[in-house]
Amino acid sequence: MSEDKVVKKKKSKIVFFIVMAIAEVIVLGVIFSYAYVLKQYAKIQRPEYNQEQVINTDLSEKKLAEMRGYRNIAIFGVDSRDSSVGKGNRSDVIIICSIDQVTKEIKLVSVYRDTYLNIGSNSYQKCNHAYSYGGPAQAVKMLNDNLDLNITDYITFNWKAVATAINILGGVDVEITKPEFKYINSYITETVKGTGIGSVQLKAPGMHHLDGVQAVAYARLRYMDTDYQRTERQRLIIELAFEKAKKADLKTLNDLLGNMLSMVATNLTWQDGLDVINDFGRYKLGETEGFPVSFEDMRLGTKGFIVVPTNLESNVLQLHKFLFGDEDYAVSSKVKKYGEKISSDTGYYKEGDSVKRVKTSGGYKSDDKDGETRKRSTTE
Repeated sequence: MSEDKVVKKKKSKIVFFIVMAIAEVIVLGVIFSYAYVLKQYAKIQRPEYNQEQVINTDLSEKKLAEMRGYRNIAIFGVDSRDSSVGKGNRSDVIIICSIDQVTKEIKLVSVYRDTYLNIGSNSYQKCNHAYSYGGPAQAVKMLNDNLDLNITDYITFNWKAVATAINILGGVDVEITKPEFKYINSYITETVKGTGIGSVQLKAPGMHHLDGVQAVAYARLRYMDTDYQRTERQRLIIELAFEKAKKADLKTLNDLLGNMLSMVATNLTWQDGLDVINDFGRYKLGETEGFPVSFEDMRLGTKGFIVVPTNLESNVLQLHKFLFGDEDYAVSSKVKKYGEKISSDTGYYKEGDSVKRVKTSGGYKSDDKDGETRKRSTTE
């Protein structure tokens, strides 16, 4: 064999081994990346949840067809002192997240936690009891039955998850009013104790760059106004965090994945996550609203302070108009039946005035001490 052929043969072997080494590194990288994602995915808590049990069988085929154009997800925030996110925790946050599958516009509706609804087994209570009694399945079923929805997916988080996420995203900018400042530092102290995450107290009202604990404390404020204003604050924090997440780099999003998932429960799958990631840049946050839109509040015996939809049927009509643009929706017989029971229990039959957005820290605060029934003006 000539010397040139020997040299060429040696070179071809070297090239072959280099190519094989590069291929091996790529394959190992893919395997390790896949294993890492699997490890993170495995952190998600999976409380008992039978999707078949939450499906609403009382909706017409026409209504079901209309809602197929939207991805509806129930979001619950539980006030747990540990990492638990299942049954036994009351859901202080109840949000319906509706995503238009074509435009990718997201609408959020906060359901007031004290809303008087049928939470299951013909038991009428504050709606946040449903999660405590039966976990995510009973809470989703409660939303479907009372509001003529057919939600099958849910996400539950605790306050530590929110504080962790906002810290990773670098904080959010919020203006703190004087009434809010009066109470926020006590909430910061409580949230530090509950989450184990460090923070500092604010020194004055005004514009602040809030860390995770401070943002959670802000979202939990209600003593200077009401739960209606508190849901406004919660949606504001979600909006600000969402916008920061859209602008975040891959490392930041990876940190979110690695640190938050153990504090989250959901029935969403791996493929659901991939679908969200693929379209994340197209998502845009649209209007937000509270439910019920028209209401009264009162004390009802041992059930305490409740929010009364006035009436349930008209509020469900408003909800479907807001979420799906349905001007001519006819509520189900189930909603009518529930509405009649709510009116009978509370004495409120007529449709109330509508409440749009409520100014934070400027609303009505209950000072009812004698337990007597009290009406509330629903005009802003």
